[in-house]
Amino acid sequence: MSCCSSMASLLSSPSTLSLQHRANRISWSTVSTNPPSELHQTGFRNGGCHGLCFVTKAKVAVDGDVIEKEAVKNDYGVVSVHHVGMLCQNLERSLNFYQNILGLEINEARPHDKLPYRGAWLWVGSEMIHLMELPNPDPLTGRPEHGGRDRHTCIAIRDVSKLKAILDKAGIPYTLSKSGRPAIFTRDPDSNALEFTQVDN
Repeated sequence: MSCCSSMASLLSSPSTLSLQHRANRISWSTVSTNPPSELHQTGFRNGGCHGLCFVTKAKVAVDGDVIEKEAVKNDYGVVSVHHVGMLCQNLERSLNFYQNILGLEINEARPHDKLPYRGAWLWVGSEMIHLMELPNPDPLTGRPEHGGRDRHTCIAIRDVSKLKAILDKAGIPYTLSKSGRPAIFTRDPDSNALEFTQVDN
């Protein structure tokens, strides 16, 4: 498990999988952080954490039983996702999809001639998608019909219904969120899965 895993993943170990059936009765106590004097500066087993780390503790109460778990986090200043790299076979075909259908704009400030392959950087809010024309994209067949069950990139949007109309007009297939929340899943011309989830702010 990565040392940057979320607290929710603490319940995924084999010894606690049975707790999922009682998840509606789980309550989390206040998460406490070890004082700075207890910061760890040595690596953990399997290369899970290197450099300056700190440990957070959470107590999980399930039907009266209290389980204490620890999660190790790196303290190196995570800010946001900077960009997502996506492979494509034909840059022009991909740009037609991302620019002309999804309406994303190219970041002209990013260098296009510094790398040994063709590519383009597209703005997604304050972050980017880096399209890379390379000969090894994922296979087009054998992928799950629903992009949520495949590796995918999620983009926050204001109105799922408007995007649904755009995809309908372009004849691009999609699936809706299986949970009923306002989200839509589609794929680009190279079958890279994209999720668009509706947010309020």
